[in-house]
Parts: sequence; C-alpha cells; structure tokens
Amino acid sequence: MSEENRLMLRISDVSMKFRMEEDRSASLKETIVNLFRGKLKMKEFFALKHVSFDVYKGEVIGIIGRNGAGKSTILKIISGIMKPTEGNVVRNGNIVPMLELGSGFDMDLSGRENIFLNGAILGYDKEFLHAKYDEILAFSELNDFIEMPLRNYSSGMIMRLAFSIATVVEPEILIVDEILAVGDEKFQQKSYERMMELMGGGTTVLFVSHDMNQIRRMCNRVVWLDGGTVRLSGPTEEVCSQYKL
Repeated sequence: MSEENRLMLRISDVSMKFRMEEDRSASLKETIVNLFRGKLKMKEFFALKHVSFDVYKGEVIGIIGRNGAGKSTILKIISGIMKPTEGNVVRNGNIVPMLELGSGFDMDLSGRENIFLNGAILGYDKEFLHAKYDEILAFSELNDFIEMPLRNYSSGMIMRLAFSIATVVEPEILIVDEILAVGDEKFQQKSYERMMELMGGGTTVLFVSHDMNQIRRMCNRVVWLDGGTVRLSGPTEEVCSQYKL
C-alpha cells in the first residue's frame, strides 16, 4: 500500500488565533460598558502557528509539550470540534475523540441510555450499538449501576463508561488526551491493555501525555509542540531524549 493510500490524517499549516481581553481585572459590568462604547481592548493570541504533520494507518503518534503548548487545541481541531483560523485537516477515517470523557452524556439518563446516546454522537446506529451493548457493559464493570441515572455516578464510573463506549466501537482513528488514569489501578491496567489491542489491530492513535514512559512505550513517532509550533517531530526516542533537555 502506498503512503498516500495509508494516509489517515494530514494537518497542513494549521494556525489557531484567539482574541483575549487585555484588562482581565475589569468587572463584568465594566467589560459590557466598554464593549458597547467600543472601548474594549483586545489582544490576539496564537495557540497554534503553522503546524503541519501527517499520520499514517496504524501509527501511534505521541504529542508532547508543556502546559499551554497547544496540545489540546490541535486535538480539538483534528477532531472537528474547533475550526482553525488558517490551514486545514484532511481526515480519512472515522474519529473517536477521547478528550473530555463523558462530555456527550446526559446526567438525567441512565448508563444504558447514555450508551446509545453517546454511540449515536460518535456516528454509530442503534443496531450496531445493540450488538455491542453487552461487551460495553462487561468492560465498564458497572453491572446493576447501568440502569441508574448518571447524576448518581462517581466521576470514575462516568470515565469508565465513556472509555468503554469509545474503545469497544473500534474506531479507525482514536484521539486520546491524558485519559489512561481511568478508575482504579485494576481498571487502568485493563484500559492500557485495551489500548494496546486497538493499536495491534490497526487503529491509528494520536496520544497526548505528560508521562514520557507511556509515550516511549506506546508511540511510533512523536510531535513536540512548543509555544504553538512544532519544535521537533520524529522517532519516539529521538524526540523524547531532546524533550528532557
């Protein structure tokens, strides 16, 4: 298979600009008054500047960088949650973003109902989700809690349900942002093993973590973001060894 046929993601010259109020100490009333008077002073801030890289089928790409480097922003743009100010993203496969686990849930619905709601948001039909339901429930280990409203769940239970839905549906492209600390130690190990299964089965993964051991263990290549730009991109060990400096 040629490289072009294996291409899953192409991030081309992506920039993301935000506008921020200069006087952050102003009260809400002052801000509104200044807005109507045309005196609200704004400054521009680039979260990303001319970011480009390709991702091929079956690769596990680590994205590293310090807080504020632009990691979460690039994941949201790749996922389609945000539209870049400049540049574009080519996507050749269905994407499951695990960015804010449980963000698509309805707290008044039961765990069972949320499996079908969240699955539909991810683009899967009811028949497919019915076929996967028992597998999702078994992996989540929620048992009888599955019929309870999510407002009665702990944050760990919600994360376990979200992780189970996202990984059991076997996406072509999985986007993971610091979520392998799901539940207790036993479930974390099971989550890690599930991630390794997906990677071994050909799922393409973008993985953000501050844990360099996880990055070294799981990733083929690494993109290092620094101040919204690509500082270095290449083989995992090469980039990670530079990042330590």
